[in-house]
Amino acid sequence: MEEFTIQPPRTNYLNAEYGIKSWLLTKDHKRIGILYMGAISFFFLIGSLYAMAIRLELLTPQGDLTQSSTYNKMFTQHGIIMVFFFLIPSIPATLGNFLVPMMIGAKDLAFPRINLLSWYIYMLGGIITIYALLAGGVDTGWTFYTPYSTTFSNSYVLATGLGIFINGFSSILTGLNFIVTIHTMRAPGMTWYRLPLFIWSHYATSLIMILGTPVIAITVLLLAFERLAKIGIFDPALGGDPVLFQHLFWFYSHPAVYIMVLPGMGVVSELIANFSRKNIFGYKFVAFSSLAIAVFGFLVWGHHLFVASQSVYAGMIFSFLSFAVAIPSAIKVFNWTATLYKASISYDTPMLYALGFIGLFTIGGMTGLFLAALATDVHLSDTYFVIAHFHYIMVGGTLLAYLGGLHYWWPKVSGRMYPEGWGRFSALVVFIGFNLTFSPQFVLGYMGMPRRYHTYPVEEVSWQVLHVLSTAGASILGIGLLIPLIYLAWSLRYGRLAEANPWQLPGLEWQTASPPPTENFIETPIVREEAYEFAPPETKEVVGKFEREKPFPFYG
Repeated sequence: MEEFTIQPPRTNYLNAEYGIKSWLLTKDHKRIGILYMGAISFFFLIGSLYAMAIRLELLTPQGDLTQSSTYNKMFTQHGIIMVFFFLIPSIPATLGNFLVPMMIGAKDLAFPRINLLSWYIYMLGGIITIYALLAGGVDTGWTFYTPYSTTFSNSYVLATGLGIFINGFSSILTGLNFIVTIHTMRAPGMTWYRLPLFIWSHYATSLIMILGTPVIAITVLLLAFERLAKIGIFDPALGGDPVLFQHLFWFYSHPAVYIMVLPGMGVVSELIANFSRKNIFGYKFVAFSSLAIAVFGFLVWGHHLFVASQSVYAGMIFSFLSFAVAIPSAIKVFNWTATLYKASISYDTPMLYALGFIGLFTIGGMTGLFLAALATDVHLSDTYFVIAHFHYIMVGGTLLAYLGGLHYWWPKVSGRMYPEGWGRFSALVVFIGFNLTFSPQFVLGYMGMPRRYHTYPVEEVSWQVLHVLSTAGASILGIGLLIPLIYLAWSLRYGRLAEANPWQLPGLEWQTASPPPTENFIETPIVREEAYEFAPPETKEVVGKFEREKPFPFYG
């Protein structure tokens, strides 16, 4: 049987050019993805430091560490940094930038210069926001609710809002680039139903980016008008309506939850199918459920206003729609689970993160049903239950998917393998630390502990016990996140050289060298098979612990 190998080219996207200028002026989507990766890692570190300070403050009932005004700034700045500068761009701007062209057989994104521009816009928004935090910070909560943000707050609301406003254009340009690329630059034979599910999820995410982000930009602009010019838009004393702000804010910010989690779902679809060696169960259902989530996501913002003077009838409609959005999410979970049934599963680090994602996202989704129900939401609104639910979706979902995707494609990105043993160990530590951090917060919220308070009654001993558990879990989680940072950095110099296709998979991104050449493929690939078409058993051969088909199916 003829041996099939892909010889790495002498030059690749990492060594094609040297020097800072070659990176800052690059139009290569892969290098821009790396630039984003460095930037979001920095913002994640800043947001994590705020989280650490919050957990330390809540160890005791008294306000030992900070005053209430400082605590207000800490949780506000934690939320702003994590939501706008880490979670939203985390997977689309890094893994999406790197992989969308490669997975459809293109040489680059449709608009390389706009792609670089989007990174500069992101950095400009981030720098302005960091300036606002260093100058004195902002204390409105990441939701900027009026009239406090427009009238009463003496913190740096406008500077922070300007940073977020500018950052929004980065999301819009990235979404536009993805949509045009997916429509116009697919390789021959790459039909819509042969697209990897990672691409479908990024397509749906891009639609939300383009349609939803302008709404938050306009909302921030209106907030600035009222704060500067005293025009009555949201302040009732000036003839405005504060609930109008909440409608506008959540019209974007609830779909923004799906900007954060849909790309993670795309990553998990890849991991489940490829590490199960099995075509994804119900491919079309999983693909169209991404679009359904994008559409339904725009119809459910009102469930954030159940206790904000919204009419009962509107509340009932939004409650029904909020339950409905669970259907496409459940379709994904059920199909992933069905894919695992009787599969040949490899429990490598990326797969461990994928399995962790399914468990944590399911808990986050199921607890969301309590917040979609009118009666229980009244009791749980603005409590730690909401904090726990949100973090199970965002951190348990998006962060685990990001880590899983980072490990999965690390050989392609860096050309090096990471130490698998440390990868599995850190995945376990992250999973344990995360659950110990946030599961006690469900109980705290049910018992009535409000969010955004830096003190709680001394006589509530059980509250302190739960807070201590949560802080201990956050410490374990922090260690779990530090371990990959160390061994991934180590692997850049000392890791084993990665072959072109270390996982022995059929995806297009694995049919080129690791790391890839600047133009991704030496020859334009021709796609002849489905996205997850694994060979029948009689045509497989075992390479290490993986099975593969020879020759690879995408070249004719």
